[in-house]
Amino acid sequence: MSNIHNLVRRFIRFIYVRSTSKLVNKLILLFASIIILVVVSITFISYKMIETESVNNDISSNKSNLRLVNKNLANYYTEIKQFSLPGLRYADLMSAIENESDDYMAQLYIEDYLRSLFYARQDVEHVYLYLVNASKYYYITRENPTVKVNYDGESKIPEEDWFKKTIESAEYDYIQSLLSSEEDTTGYAIDTERSFMGYHRTHRTLIDREPQAVVSLFFSQENHNEIIRDIPRTERESLIFLNANDVPFYVSDDQIFEKQLGSDFYALANAEGTDGLFEWSEGDERYLVISDLEETANWQLIKSIPYDQIYESAETSRNVSIGIGLIFLLVSLVLVSLTSNAITKPLIHLSRKMNRVSLGNFDVEAEVRGRDEISLLSRQFNEMVVRTNDLINERYKMKLVEKSAILKALEAEINPHFLYNALQAISTKSLKSGEQEIAEMVDALALTLRYCISGQDRVRLSDEMKHIENYLVIQKARFGARLHVNYDWNDEISALEIPKLSIQTLVENSIKHGLEKVSTTVTIDIQARLEDEYAIISVIDDGPGIFPEQLDTIMSSLDVEWEDWKGESIGLKNLHTRLRLIYGNEAGIQISTDEAGTAMSIRIPKEGKRMNV
Repeated sequence: MSNIHNLVRRFIRFIYVRSTSKLVNKLILLFASIIILVVVSITFISYKMIETESVNNDISSNKSNLRLVNKNLANYYTEIKQFSLPGLRYADLMSAIENESDDYMAQLYIEDYLRSLFYARQDVEHVYLYLVNASKYYYITRENPTVKVNYDGESKIPEEDWFKKTIESAEYDYIQSLLSSEEDTTGYAIDTERSFMGYHRTHRTLIDREPQAVVSLFFSQENHNEIIRDIPRTERESLIFLNANDVPFYVSDDQIFEKQLGSDFYALANAEGTDGLFEWSEGDERYLVISDLEETANWQLIKSIPYDQIYESAETSRNVSIGIGLIFLLVSLVLVSLTSNAITKPLIHLSRKMNRVSLGNFDVEAEVRGRDEISLLSRQFNEMVVRTNDLINERYKMKLVEKSAILKALEAEINPHFLYNALQAISTKSLKSGEQEIAEMVDALALTLRYCISGQDRVRLSDEMKHIENYLVIQKARFGARLHVNYDWNDEISALEIPKLSIQTLVENSIKHGLEKVSTTVTIDIQARLEDEYAIISVIDDGPGIFPEQLDTIMSSLDVEWEDWKGESIGLKNLHTRLRLIYGNEAGIQISTDEAGTAMSIRIPKEGKRMNV
C-alpha cells in the first residue's frame, strides 16, 4: 500500500506543477483528483471486506448449485419411476404374465415389453422380469441384446433384500444402490462396474393386488454423472449423493467416504438447525460441509470443501482486486489527460463534415469516439447522411432480400424424421428378407436423397412423381400391406413446374395423420388434373380424418406471419408459404376432411409461371 501512496503523491505533484489557467488543465486536475479518491477508497475498503465476502459468495454459490443439481437428480429418479409404469398396457401385460406358461403369444408380448424398456433409454444396461409364480425370469442386457429366459431353481431371488423391500413397498417400487456393500447383491448376473443402481417395480393383479412379477431395471452412470458434472469441484473437494436412508448412490472420493463412515459425519449432516452448513474435521484437516436435502424424496447431496482452500481462493480474489484497482487507476489517469486535451477536436471535425453536406456531398462520415454527447451527435449525423442517400430504393431492396431469404430458408427445410423411418425400415427388412429387397430400398433411398439435396427450387411434375414413387417404396417397406397407393395423372401436365418436395409434404401428412393412427389398411390416391386456369394436385386418403377444431386451427395458421406462428404443422405451413411467395396469393393449400378420410390439394397456375416480384 505504501508504493501506491507514493505513486499517487508523485502524480498529484506533477499535475499541480503543470496546471495553469487553461480550462483543459483545470479539468485534468479536477477529474484526476476525483478518480484517485474514488479508486483508492474502493480499493482500501474492498481490501478489508473481500475475504468475508468471498467466503460468503462461495457458500451461497455452492448452496444454489447443489440445490439445482439435487433437484435435477431427483427429477432423474422421478423420470425413471414414471418410465417403469406400463400405463395403458397394464391389463395386457398382466394377462400375458398370467398366461405365459402355455401361451406362446403371451411369451412374445413379454419379450416385446422387455425390449421396449431396454431400447427406450440408452442408460439401461439390464432389464429383468421375474415371474413370481413361475419362479423364472426373462432378461435382456447390453452384452446380449436378445431376450432370454432363466429358471430360478432354488428360488434365490425372492430371498434377496431388494426383492422383499419391493414387494412390501406401499408404492410397489424400490431403488437399490449397487455402491453399498450392504445392498450390492441382486441375484442376477449384474456387472456392478457398469451398473450403479437398480430400480425394481412390482406388477400386481388388478383385483386381489397379488404380486405377479417384478421388473428390475439396472442403469449405467452415464446420465447420472452428466447431471453431477454440473457441480464445479476441485481434486480436494469431495461429493456424495445419498437417499433418505443414507445409502450412497454417488461417491467422488472413496477414501474420504470411508473416513466419513467411521466418524460423526452423518450425525452432523442430519442434525437439526444446521441449515445445510456445518464443520467436520478429520485429523488436522478441517472441512466446510454444504448439503442440500430434496424436500419430496429426501435425496441429500453433500459437498465437503477444505477450509484452507476456501481462504486461499479468498486471498487470491483479494490480490486480483487490488491489482485490477491499480491498473484501473493508471489507465483512468491517462484517459483523463487525453480526453481533456482532445475534448474540442471532435466538434471541429464535425463542423467540417456538416459544411460538406450542405454543399450536396453525401459521401462523408464523421468520426465517432466515445459515448458522450459529441459522439452521439456525430453518430446521428452519420445516420442522417446514410438515410438520405438510401431513401429512394431502401424499402424495395429490403423487401427483395427478405423474400429471397424466407424462400431459401423454407426450401432448405428437410425433415429428418423421414430419414430415420427409412433407415429403420431398411434395418427391419435386412433381418426378415433377402438381399434383393434391401437393394431396392437402398436404391430408392439414394434416389430420394439425391433428389432432396439437388439445387433446384422447382421441378417438373413428372420428376416429382418419380420421387414420390421412390419415397413410397420405403414407406411400403415400413407399413407393408397396410399401405395402398393409386396414381391418377396424365402426360398433358407432366411438364408442369411445381415446388420441389411439395407432393411429398402432402403424402407425409397422410401417412402421419392417417396411416400411423390406425391399424387397418389405408389407401392413398395421388391425382393431378387441370381445372380452368389452375393445376390441382391432390393427395386423398381414407384414414380417420381430422377433427374439425384441428382443421380450423391448421387452416387459420397457414396465413399467419412467421413471427406470430405457434402451430405444429410446420410442413404444411412451409409449403403454403412457398406457394404464395412463388405464384402469388391465388396459389396455396386446400384441405377437406370427414369420417371417410382427408383430401389435401395444391392449387397453382397451370403454366407454372412465377409471380412478378
